[in-house]
Amino acid sequence: MKNVTTLLEAMPPALPEPAHVMTVRVDLPPGDPGAPPHRHSGPVFGYVLEGELRFELEGEPVRVLKEGETFWEPGGDVIHYQAGNARGDGWTRFLAVMVCVPGAPMLTYVGEDELRAKGRLPG
Repeated sequence: MKNVTTLLEAMPPALPEPAHVMTVRVDLPPGDPGAPPHRHSGPVFGYVLEGELRFELEGEPVRVLKEGETFWEPGGDVIHYQAGNARGDGWTRFLAVMVCVPGAPMLTYVGEDELRAKGRLPG
């Protein structure tokens, strides 16, 4: 008999209609901060393959996710502040399944004015 382990269940607030689904592997070298603050057009579901991922979404504390742990984000207006390698001595790799608006970029960077208004940059 096969063994099935549920790693993550989530109730995303909405899915783009129509939706385009993309699976990517992100490889971060030691200490890499990852992408600057950004948003996704739809929900994202992820799994840490290796290393430790520093992960922060708007309205949530920073977490460090380890190999075998999962994450999800609702997409839309929620800012993804951090997804960087928390280790200085090894690579971090994760898979992300993104449900996107067709033709929209995989991620959209957040501008300095908005980050400053949210207290994320000096005045």
